[in-house]
Amino acid sequence: MFKFLFMTHSEEDYIKAIYHLGVLNNSTVATNAIAEQMDTKPSSVTDMIRKLSEKGFVSYKKYQGVSLTDLGTQKALTIVRKHRLWEVFLVDKLDFSWDEVHEIAEQLEHIKSEKLTDSLDKHLGYPKFDPHGDPIPSKAGVFTNTTKKLLNEVAINNSGICVGVKDSSAPFLKFLDKHEIALGDYITVLDKEDFDGSLQIKINEKIILISHQIASNLYVKST
Repeated sequence: MFKFLFMTHSEEDYIKAIYHLGVLNNSTVATNAIAEQMDTKPSSVTDMIRKLSEKGFVSYKKYQGVSLTDLGTQKALTIVRKHRLWEVFLVDKLDFSWDEVHEIAEQLEHIKSEKLTDSLDKHLGYPKFDPHGDPIPSKAGVFTNTTKKLLNEVAINNSGICVGVKDSSAPFLKFLDKHEIALGDYITVLDKEDFDGSLQIKINEKIILISHQIASNLYVKST
């Protein structure tokens, strides 16, 4: 397992934010984007980037943005691994709902014990995905990719299995619970409105209408 310099909780939060933003944009990350993600001032981001750069976790080029070094990526993946394992534990073992676990896992991900993380992984049976369908990195930083697309990209009369959510906020997950939409559900697109992009879908033998916003936040895998 990788050995790291000591990091504060705040530094770990920044590393994880840069990782997620970099994956989303497939590029370097602007300091303004980090400031928005962390809900802080750009000047505070600049100070933190300087600290992380001195520790070897990030690379920063003026006017080009921030990117994680190999060391930074490895550290980010250990944090993501812990976060997603704790989410699985909270849902599978403690009966938390999937809209409750993110904030709790945000706290638990900072636990430093490598032995605890490895034991948790083993206890859960080495899960590949968290309750929201996101892949869980292995101890070596490797994770399983799933070929997926957003539901709003599925053609009429085509089907898919719900494998994840783009928006993991509590309000969205509560909406899905209310309408009994969950991971593993088989969804068929019956019709699409040209005016607003809303979809008529068949799910669990029930036909419902969902908005374009909902459809653009559900991932499905073709069957």
